Amino acid sequence: MKKKLFACAAALLLSAALFAQETNLVEYVNTRQGTNSKYEFSYGNTYPATALPFGMNTWTAQTGKNGEGWKYQYFEHTIRGFQQSHQCSSWVNDYAVFSLMPVTGKLAVSEDERAASFKHENEIAQPSYYKVKLDNNITTEISPTEWGAHLRFTFPKGLNSYLVLDGYTKMSGITIMPGERKITGWVNNCRWAPQGFKNYFVIVFDKPFTMFGTWENKKNQVSERNLSAEGDGVGAYLQFKNGETVSAKVASSYISPEQAELTLQTELGSYKTFDDTHKAADRVWNTLLGRMQVEGGTEDQKATFYSCLYHANLFSHQFFEYNKEGKPCYYSPYDGKIHDGYMYTDNGFWDTFRAQFPLNTIMHPKMEGQYCQALLDAQQQCGWLPAWSFPGETGGMLGNHSISLLADAWAKGIHTFDPKKALEAYYHEATNKGPWGSANGRPGWKEYFANGYVPYSQKTQGATAWTLEFAYDDFCGYALAKSTGNKFYENVFGRQMYNYKNLLDPKTRFMRAKDEQGNWIEPFDPMDWGGPYTEGNAWHWTWSVFQDVQGLINLMGGDKNFTAKIDSVFSEPGTIKVGGYGQVIHEMTEMAEFKMGQYAQGNEPIHHLLYLYNYAGQPWKAQQHLREVMDKMYNASENGYPGDEDEGQMSSWFVLSAAGFYSVCPGTDQYVIGSPLFKKMTITLENGNKLIIEANNNSKQNVYIQSATLNGKPYMHNWISHQDIMNGGVLHFEMGDKPALNRGLAEEDKPFSLSAK
Repeated sequence: MKKKLFACAAALLLSAALFAQETNLVEYVNTRQGTNSKYEFSYGNTYPATALPFGMNTWTAQTGKNGEGWKYQYFEHTIRGFQQSHQCSSWVNDYAVFSLMPVTGKLAVSEDERAASFKHENEIAQPSYYKVKLDNNITTEISPTEWGAHLRFTFPKGLNSYLVLDGYTKMSGITIMPGERKITGWVNNCRWAPQGFKNYFVIVFDKPFTMFGTWENKKNQVSERNLSAEGDGVGAYLQFKNGETVSAKVASSYISPEQAELTLQTELGSYKTFDDTHKAADRVWNTLLGRMQVEGGTEDQKATFYSCLYHANLFSHQFFEYNKEGKPCYYSPYDGKIHDGYMYTDNGFWDTFRAQFPLNTIMHPKMEGQYCQALLDAQQQCGWLPAWSFPGETGGMLGNHSISLLADAWAKGIHTFDPKKALEAYYHEATNKGPWGSANGRPGWKEYFANGYVPYSQKTQGATAWTLEFAYDDFCGYALAKSTGNKFYENVFGRQMYNYKNLLDPKTRFMRAKDEQGNWIEPFDPMDWGGPYTEGNAWHWTWSVFQDVQGLINLMGGDKNFTAKIDSVFSEPGTIKVGGYGQVIHEMTEMAEFKMGQYAQGNEPIHHLLYLYNYAGQPWKAQQHLREVMDKMYNASENGYPGDEDEGQMSSWFVLSAAGFYSVCPGTDQYVIGSPLFKKMTITLENGNKLIIEANNNSKQNVYIQSATLNGKPYMHNWISHQDIMNGGVLHFEMGDKPALNRGLAEEDKPFSLSAK
């Protein structure tokens, strides 16, 4: 029986792969989606990452200066290099970077002098292939592997042909081996990593060097024929025969130079040519994209969907490698030692617990299981659960959302870790304050436990947001404890998960700040940003009660008051009041740009809001607003997002919403139903099953669900379980242009809440 099931699963995955290859879905993806961003306004703050899904490294063209967070901005017109990158946010910069830049004519090593102009019409920007013809007629091509890349540089005939390796910021080392057509080296640029951190790399070329040397990027001094150097910003340059076409295979390792060499052989050794590597990368991406096959919709909608699906599968980065025995191992960015097993980095969970990780539980449950164990391993190595690893722990943003990932995985049948150890680690997180950032342990944890909220003061900026996030995380701890029979932690966290109630002002129906004595902080203006809120205001944060929407409805006086309050988010003017920030930040201007009142899709606190209509008897309003947001705020262009893309969260919101459901409360096994974007989507799962989502009569006008069936049986719920998704089958919707006002109103049709009506 097991053999039969395995054969069936393999056949289904092969079918998805064959479909993807026939349609070449990578051509729908624009990796420059969201790159027209700057400090003042973000259309995504992305860069055109050429990479395999969750690969250790990405590669990108570099328009910005070394050390800048904005490494590729669409409105810039010169390229300074082609980087190995790991950046998950412009706001935290990059690490373990080095770059290669082809130069023709006269040798120029400095990033300003070697920069070459280009035009976007001379670019191809796909996940598996990047190509640009610079205005000086040099063509650069890149195709990725998981731990390396294959590059090809075509120089113009009759002119000198140089390649410059830049060591980026901080220290680096270089060794040139002309006889082997090889460069080895390391860079250690990184803000959050143990002492001694290095990214070791090896580059092998298919053409001999006619000249070579080292240089450093502070004074741009060149040492001709020098074979090795170490120092601040040390790099190398190579000269090839005039007009040469040069291919370079690159691999890197955080473990050792020997591991980098091993990876080069095992990962790139079988690819004789650049085109071989490109074809292999195409196969990987087409197979993955084909696992969410869409039909119907416009070509623009398909481009947006597949570009978002690409971005949803970049982060977290693998931080493990395979040793000579073929077993996974890694250099720990927490304790600086080598360990067996899996490790992942480059993710801020405050952003991604909401949709990116729930999407992984559907599409990549095996990886999610490895990830959960890696979280507990990381906690053992640094003493704290990760909150934002880059690659070590930064403690960025707020909340203790590792527990969300763990509880969500467990609720969905991913049992690869010891739940008792997970609860112990979370208890430590919830009863201490760590040394890094506001998401490393808990600021104000004593007051939170004693008073049921974190009092607001100048020293506790964000206190109201903290309280709401802590209460949700405590629910996740409670849910994991309850489902695993751990009464002690069930009781501990069960007492705290209702703490949101302490900050809901019944008079204004907003989440507000209190002082230590329990008094409301005055004056109060719900449009004021900052202060007790993080990157938002009361209009955005009042809804952060993922675990108990019904309890929030009760506090607001019932369904009618609740839905009227959500309606007001859109009817209020999109006025910006800087509040505690004292100045305009980009999240404010992004909200105002889309002219939907106080609705701010460009930042995470409000991502679940539209789905809350399902809890209060008006699911049709969710359907209408969701389709409007998908239509107005997302596209596949350089202006593709309504704000920071944030390690796949903004994209995962779109991918799940386009499928017709969303993870309002990770830590439960439910997804809340919205309005599917396409007439048909076929999701091929790791277990070999297929979930087919049909939306008959779907169109831009027909956004309202009239009726639904699941595997042929009438389906009235405003939610679908994870198990129903993983079982596969057909979820069928009949769509229309008018709301079905009487559908999905029964109590059992409402999604999960802790409280009863």
